[in-house]
Amino acid sequence: MCMILNKRKICAGKPVYIIAEMSANHNQHLDRAIKIIEAAKDSGADAVKIQTYTPDTMTIDSANECFQIKGTIWEGENLYKLYQEAFTPWEWSPKLKEVCDKLGMDFFSTPFDLSAVDFLERLNITAYKVASFELVDIPLLKKIAATGKPIIMSTGMATLAEIDEAVQTIYNSGNNQLALLKCTSAYPAPPEEMNLRTIPHLSEAYNIPVGLSDHTLGSAAAMAAVALGACIIEKHLTLTRSDPGPDSAFSTEPAEFKAMVDDIRTVEKALGMVCYELTEKQKENRVFRRSLFVVKDLKKGDYFSNENVRSIRPGHGMHTRYLEEILGRKATKDIEKGTPLNWDMVG
Repeated sequence: MCMILNKRKICAGKPVYIIAEMSANHNQHLDRAIKIIEAAKDSGADAVKIQTYTPDTMTIDSANECFQIKGTIWEGENLYKLYQEAFTPWEWSPKLKEVCDKLGMDFFSTPFDLSAVDFLERLNITAYKVASFELVDIPLLKKIAATGKPIIMSTGMATLAEIDEAVQTIYNSGNNQLALLKCTSAYPAPPEEMNLRTIPHLSEAYNIPVGLSDHTLGSAAAMAAVALGACIIEKHLTLTRSDPGPDSAFSTEPAEFKAMVDDIRTVEKALGMVCYELTEKQKENRVFRRSLFVVKDLKKGDYFSNENVRSIRPGHGMHTRYLEEILGRKATKDIEKGTPLNWDMVG
């Protein structure tokens, strides 16, 4: 089944939908956010996605130990302070949407609470993204689904049972415009933890488009995902990783993003379809296949043997399947070395 996003079909057999995730890479500067959108356009992205939250809609300001981050690239930071650094000011959203509209790109966001959904609805965005961490927020899923807009939901950290509960919550809310993204919620994500074979399994299980939210370094995982049937690729985009920022370390620079997009488009062409028909180029090259040739001068009446008949290139002679049938039979005429063998020469 296809998902329709801004009149575009997203499903198997259609061009991969490529999302540039801005996240915190604007570093709290509007002009930088606009430059990221322009870089996304130049790099071939179909959409730019932001995140809609504030520190207070995400968590609470507390120094309690459980609000201290451990085991990630943000080790030792306080959750509230991290979100203060990373959030996108809501008042930017109309301007960012306007820039995307002018560039012919889709613009949408990940809401992290109910008030964010209301805000984004007033902007009339084209779609919603559900973050992996919010897949278990059932009230939020119901609120998003009730908008009737297409939903792209990441599945990082989720068990199959949790994914199923989230999917059924959306369906039961009357929304069937859904796509799932395989995601490994590690920053950056090690390739050995990607388990990309989950992509076709999810697609088969739910008969909906499935893609990849890619936090690996480089683009190899995205290429493999497309080969496995991914319909959507989401990747963080920054202007340069050398700039400080919460997400810089695992984000893609514009030249890398463009190379990824170009490679995805090449992979799409290469995948094609199940086909055994010959292209024109292949038809032209058939002449260079092997066939049976006389490789030594023969006189009329000489016997054909492995010494004077061989399977060689090019393909002007008899098919190689007839070699055993010909061996031991006589030549009907004198035959010069290098002559393609045919039945008129075999007695």
